[in-house]
Amino acid sequence: MAFGVRGGDTPKMIIDSHTHIFPPFVRQDRDPFIEVEPAFRLLYSSPKAKLAGAAALIEAMDRSGVDRSVVFGFPWSDPELMRRHNDYVGEVSSRFSERLLPFVCVNPKAPQAIEEVERCLAGGMYGVGELAFYTEELNAAVTKTLEPIASCCRTYQVPLMLHANEPVGHHYPGKAEILLKALYELIRNFPDNRFILAHWGGGLFMYELLRKETKQVLSQVAYDTAASPFLYDPEIYAVAVKIVGAQRILFGSDYPLITPDRYFEEMSTAGLSDEDQGWIKGRSASNWLNLEKV
Repeated sequence: MAFGVRGGDTPKMIIDSHTHIFPPFVRQDRDPFIEVEPAFRLLYSSPKAKLAGAAALIEAMDRSGVDRSVVFGFPWSDPELMRRHNDYVGEVSSRFSERLLPFVCVNPKAPQAIEEVERCLAGGMYGVGELAFYTEELNAAVTKTLEPIASCCRTYQVPLMLHANEPVGHHYPGKAEILLKALYELIRNFPDNRFILAHWGGGLFMYELLRKETKQVLSQVAYDTAASPFLYDPEIYAVAVKIVGAQRILFGSDYPLITPDRYFEEMSTAGLSDEDQGWIKGRSASNWLNLEKV
């Protein structure tokens, strides 16, 4: 099944690099999945946790002036759920081929995970993610599990998106016990992969100020802004641009958690140049996803 064809894009497009969509069978009754999937229960047991489909996303994009969105599912542990959800993401992305950029999402420990990654990337998906480790420690065993997926990403020359969050501060659903050192070591183990670290990489970008090593190790890492209005003051945009450059920052809304307009408002008050805002809102994603040649 062809899930999409990678093609050209324009630098002026607004691209949302981080959105979640769910198929109707999950949106209509989430309770069975809450019972059997601990990670899903952690994030979506509350009725206030929104589940959106492709049509609602397209409507939200139109209201906010977003041209294209990266879409992905959930890292289910059940291989059938994993496949069905990826099929939904692929099918709606084919239907809205000018608007949606599908990623394949798996639980790396799930049976048939690597086969699913291969199937979806061969079908034209643009990357792998958002992979998350909500209920387990990020350690050397996880790195070993990720090796075949990282290898597949290298073969297809697509990025690997990982969930990250800040290791301090208030608790919220989905905030995992992620050690930035472990995340750094994971990236060091895959020097030929391109990564997208969600949620500002949990602040990992700040360590690129170190004089030795980190700039090289993290040079193939981009950071997305998902959930930023809930987590950081708007000043983070100017700080991050100064440290890593706007070319490695991707606007991501974490839809349906937050609408894009809140991010655009914060960018406009953060003292960024129009050029830097243009990179963050779309051109950086075009580069990172191979949508344009530069």
